Amino acid sequence: MESINQEILERSNQELRARGKKGLVVIVDNLDRVDPRAKTTERSQPEYLFIDRGDQLRKLNCHVVYTLPLSLMFSNEIETLKNRLGGGVAVKVLPMVPVQFRDGSDCEEGIALLRQMVLARAFPGVNPQLRLSLIAEVFDSPKTLDRLCRISGGHVRNLLGILYSCLRAEDPPLSRNCVENAIRDSRDSLVPAIIDDEWNLLRQVVQQKSVSGEADYRTLLRSLFVFEYQDSQGRWFGINPVLAEAHKLQP
Repeated sequence: MESINQEILERSNQELRARGKKGLVVIVDNLDRVDPRAKTTERSQPEYLFIDRGDQLRKLNCHVVYTLPLSLMFSNEIETLKNRLGGGVAVKVLPMVPVQFRDGSDCEEGIALLRQMVLARAFPGVNPQLRLSLIAEVFDSPKTLDRLCRISGGHVRNLLGILYSCLRAEDPPLSRNCVENAIRDSRDSLVPAIIDDEWNLLRQVVQQKSVSGEADYRTLLRSLFVFEYQDSQGRWFGINPVLAEAHKLQP
């Protein structure tokens, strides 16, 4: 660690400050994908890395941003994690882009952002306002694009996954039928993995908008059955909209 600080980071900071910058920031990405299996008989891999070794991760002589597995937010040692890795500062959670509010009504701001994200891939050099006038070149109607945005639950990777499934099936403008087929395929890939106890947990999330405990996290969030959101009242949880339309969750 001393060699890295002295030979690499200290020199980098000096050169950056000489150029009028404040210093070096290192972003260590993809650590949220660390294998959750046990490193020892008592500790999972994320706990071993970020809690047991958290002090070492803070010793780099620069500002460092680590991405962490979300499971640690539901661990009994979340306070230890904050003290060892964050210096007492709360860990920041990046929630989904909201497509609806707690009461189920549409979040127009979130849907608008997702519209632009999709259209920017088709028209990267076009003014955002002008892109909206080009929807007909990509989808058969604005409602089809909005359907795609809503069913994603604000999960960007899921949205793009459904979109790419559509593009493999037909050329733009994409039809509503094509989008619905891709949504059905996405749902059919999730439903067989859900057992009866998990359906009961999902019904609780629909009613209570909450998830508690590391076991529930592993079951629901890690499997992308449930997404986390934040608003002025704090965090809340919503079922993946693809699953919300499954027969087992219908009244």
